[in-house]
Amino acid sequence: MFGALMNLVSACWRPIERYVQASADVVEEGQDGLLWFKDIGEHVAGEFSMAVAQANQLVEDQCQVEIGPFGTFVGVYDGHGGPDAARFINDHLFRHFQNFALEQRGMSAEVIRNAFLATEEGFLSLVTNAWPTKPQLAAVGSCCLVGLVYEKTLYVANLGDSRVVMGRLIRATGEIAAVQLSAEHNASMEAVRQELRSSHPDDPQIVVLKHDVWRVKGIIQVSRSIGDAYLKRPEFNREPLNPKFRLPEPLRRPVLTAEPSITTYTLQPHDRFLIFASDGLWEHLSNQEAVDIVHNHPHVGSAKRLIKAALHEAARKREMRYSDLKRIDRGVRRHFHDDITVIVVFLDHDLISKGSRRSLSQSVRGGGVS
Repeated sequence: MFGALMNLVSACWRPIERYVQASADVVEEGQDGLLWFKDIGEHVAGEFSMAVAQANQLVEDQCQVEIGPFGTFVGVYDGHGGPDAARFINDHLFRHFQNFALEQRGMSAEVIRNAFLATEEGFLSLVTNAWPTKPQLAAVGSCCLVGLVYEKTLYVANLGDSRVVMGRLIRATGEIAAVQLSAEHNASMEAVRQELRSSHPDDPQIVVLKHDVWRVKGIIQVSRSIGDAYLKRPEFNREPLNPKFRLPEPLRRPVLTAEPSITTYTLQPHDRFLIFASDGLWEHLSNQEAVDIVHNHPHVGSAKRLIKAALHEAARKREMRYSDLKRIDRGVRRHFHDDITVIVVFLDHDLISKGSRRSLSQSVRGGGVS
């Protein structure tokens, strides 16, 4: 019986490049300059919309939506130092998640945690093997935000400063409230700095204010990530790694961790949608601004609409028009905004309450246009 289940799940979760839907309905997907988008799609408990705006020479954001027997899996991976770690996560995290869920014959926070840590170990093994020829891979890392809608439960796991915000209807007024569901790990937050200081009491330089920005060891802003091997293992914090990444003193213990913050939430009828997005969006829009935009417009194109609102704000901050910003090419564009990834997941409570098992098998991945 269990072997048959494994065969069924393996078939249902087989990766599909870009977009294939069993019902053969075709929905809009395309590009607008450096903006890739999928305006609308179905998941087991509603609809979703996703988009990615590229700013870096090589896009460092990656994302995915995976739909099948275990519900709807959403991943946003905000890379730094290069695209390698985010791409690795996009290729491996969900597979680990699937394997652990099968092993435990169900869903739990432990399944998600184990998938994170297995992905971390896999990437660090890649760094080890590449060290003689590509030592710079030791300085590449990624934030990692995952959400899973399974029956009436939402699981959220996060490393770094990507964010998921829920749009919750206030029935008395008809307004929409923004509720942040993810914990962030950025040294700009006092709580994160205190956490770092308490776990490294013998290191007065564990967080340093540099050019008005708090950074871990004066180098990196996030305190949790996948990758960044040079801040986790002493064998990578030496030549031939670029000197700007090497610490002046020996690395006695890992500075960063890949242990995710995980929360479990029971979905309620007044919970309308979820916005998963990399830090590039939240640099320009507040939580409330984002949920208002989604709430006040049709579902179709929601992710693209949020990114365009953020780009308009980025242009306004530099006293230029959005049309002028659009003409700036990748690489140079990074001086105006970061890569931005957005996935909006709408919640249909009729489907959720019925424990719907719609026979959808779908995999969508976005990662810019390069």
